Amino acid sequence: MTSAVIDMRSDTVTKPTAGMRRAMAEAEVGDDMSGEDPTVNRLEALMAERLGKEAAVFACSGTQSNQMGVRTHCLPGDELLIESTGHIANFEQGAPAALSGVTCRLINGNHGMLDVGDLEGKIRADNQHLCITRLVCLENTTNAGGGRAYPQDQIDRVCDWAHRHELKVHLDGARLFNAVVATGMSAADICRNIDTISVCFSKGLGCPMGSVLVGSKEQIVKARRVRKLFGGALRQAGIVAAGALYAMEHHVDRLQVDHDNAKAFAEAIRAIDGITLEPADAETNLVFFSIDPELGNAAQLSAQLKRRGVRINASGPQRLRACTHLDVDREMVLRAAETIAESVASGFAGALGAEFGPYARG
Repeated sequence: MTSAVIDMRSDTVTKPTAGMRRAMAEAEVGDDMSGEDPTVNRLEALMAERLGKEAAVFACSGTQSNQMGVRTHCLPGDELLIESTGHIANFEQGAPAALSGVTCRLINGNHGMLDVGDLEGKIRADNQHLCITRLVCLENTTNAGGGRAYPQDQIDRVCDWAHRHELKVHLDGARLFNAVVATGMSAADICRNIDTISVCFSKGLGCPMGSVLVGSKEQIVKARRVRKLFGGALRQAGIVAAGALYAMEHHVDRLQVDHDNAKAFAEAIRAIDGITLEPADAETNLVFFSIDPELGNAAQLSAQLKRRGVRINASGPQRLRACTHLDVDREMVLRAAETIAESVASGFAGALGAEFGPYARG
């Protein structure tokens, strides 16, 4: 094994920087449940402004803020439309159904993204036998879809279509600021036609926890009640909100470093026989690649890499996902690529049985 583990499983493995820890230690706090935590209030006001909306509410996690968004727009028995690889439908433990009685209708798109052509004809008829189609959920950047940032004209088309049909649009923006850096657009411009947006602070922004749901005043009043229902009412949450404020000031622009490192990693593994990039290039901080079945399966390669000090999870039978973040630098990601090449060259099919390992999620 290498002397230090190179952990590229997810940007959720990041640890707070020294500056972030200081900000958290010095945070002014109060009772957020009563609206009296000044640091949380500053964060909510900042995020509403940055995304061009009226209000925001702090949440414990991206899953929680996504589900607050679903419950804000939908009633039990309703249906949401989502791309087939979307996180809300696949990696949140069936929460729309379990928590809100909402059905997810999976629609095949392109690299995790939906367009109007994918959605046309998918709204249920006004018939007592059918659920009511109420919501469209998008993801930007896409996760299992390959780390892609939506073209803005595509977002606008989908939102216009949804609103013409009296549907709301929720954005799973767990990595929204990766999309900001990748496209060069402001968060407010990206979200200009979207009703509610969930943003996660514990991924590339490097915070230990926390998310936020942003939308209109009316929607956020309702979402705050939903947060309580889902067990997310917070007290002296300024300690973690201070980390998010620090990240918004110091960690957004540096996401470009993660994108550049992902591109360098992708280029390095592209040359390995038996490895195929899927998608064919890295646009943000996620790199998906598949291995030839003749070499073995993804879980076997993941296990072999782990023994060699590199953590990259399987995301399917033959597919793996690598993620760059602030705790891996250029030297580390290139060393990870070398370790993949060495593992492929030496053979890894005996590393495990035929079982698949844990698929990449967050």
